[in-house]
Amino acid sequence: MKIQSSEFGPGEPIPVRYTADGDNLSPPLSWSDIPGDMSEFALICEDPDASAGQSWVHWVICKIPPQSDGLQQALVPASAQMQANAMQGRNSWGILGYRGPDPPKGHGVHHYQFNLYALDMPLMSLRPGYETPALLSAMEGHVLAEAQLIGTYER
Repeated sequence: MKIQSSEFGPGEPIPVRYTADGDNLSPPLSWSDIPGDMSEFALICEDPDASAGQSWVHWVICKIPPQSDGLQQALVPASAQMQANAMQGRNSWGILGYRGPDPPKGHGVHHYQFNLYALDMPLMSLRPGYETPALLSAMEGHVLAEAQLIGTYER
């Protein structure tokens, strides 16, 4: 399985418009080489370089339909339900939806991991407003394939 963005390549800087210094838009993502026997996708975007000593989650989404080949740019951030009934959860700020790179000034390059998961069953136990630990727990033992895109950002 592969994940990519038309706005930045693997290891490349994320354009400012997708960060807290710009418009804070979610970037467009697309994927390919999908397992044929999957039920849905989930996506987690996190910054493992966060100064809090643990990954900082910028975006979490589940229930993305198996026929989907990506996510459009600028998804509505304050809504749990989105395109094709996919469901956004709460990020590390405690808000629904995407919040772009926002590293401390002078903290160096941060790496933003967009992790896509193909799942073998629907995640029925999750409700609007879920958080990343609940998603990870629900996905346990149900991941058929994973793909990762890493973009960078520095202030």
